Amino acid sequence: MSSSSYHDARHRKYQANSSTLVDEIRSIRLNNPDYGYRTVTLALKNKGIQANHKAVLRIMRENNLLCQAFNRRTKKYNSYKGNVGKIAHNRLRRRFKTDRSFQKVVTDVTEVRWGEQTVNERAYFTAYIDLYNGEIIEWAVDRKPTVDFVTRPLKRLLAKRPDLPYRMTIHSDQGFQYQNHRYVNILQRAHVFQSMSRKATCLDNAVAESIFHILKVGTVHNHRYKNYKELESGITNYIDYYNHRRIKAKLAGMSPVKYREHTSQLVA
Repeated sequence: MSSSSYHDARHRKYQANSSTLVDEIRSIRLNNPDYGYRTVTLALKNKGIQANHKAVLRIMRENNLLCQAFNRRTKKYNSYKGNVGKIAHNRLRRRFKTDRSFQKVVTDVTEVRWGEQTVNERAYFTAYIDLYNGEIIEWAVDRKPTVDFVTRPLKRLLAKRPDLPYRMTIHSDQGFQYQNHRYVNILQRAHVFQSMSRKATCLDNAVAESIFHILKVGTVHNHRYKNYKELESGITNYIDYYNHRRIKAKLAGMSPVKYREHTSQLVA
């Protein structure tokens, strides 16, 4: 075979493979609209398709398959109202890694809106996130960010907590809900360490901030919900997707729930 014929054959094979790869990438992006090119590359690998991440990036760019960057500036919800209760020591100190589930949990509150995004169309979202696998283990949506709003999912979290040979730490910012005696007493009765970020230091709770950003991009920043019920349903559906199907490189290409189930089998 001549050199030109050889290169022509390789080019035709490359085009065929590229066409197949585009179809696979389209399918992945259809079911996972918030995947970037690196996560798409990981999803391809999980399907037994080896592809260089640079090639995936090029194909996604050429076929308009890159997810849209989020640049909208929104006012950040701030629950800090001064020293209105107990300020806990920062036990976590940005040590976000752990090899044990239910050992380190972070929580926060953020504002979400529906309709025309006015102040009369706003609600609040809170979540408790396990740093072991990034799983949202409990959450709530409500129209008002009250103390009960954060304690309801906390009680559900503690009810599902397995018997552990170590104490759990729950980390938050210095929001008034977390300083309140009712919240503090629940933790104390459950023998849970309370940890708080330093004042005005969002990096002390960076994991919660990051996951809240992911959730907002997957919901309120790219969907227009007509009313509160639609907003609540949209967030609930996204959390189910995030926990069960959204893969992560640091979880060996698994979703948070899949990773937890996989690792629990290894130690069983």
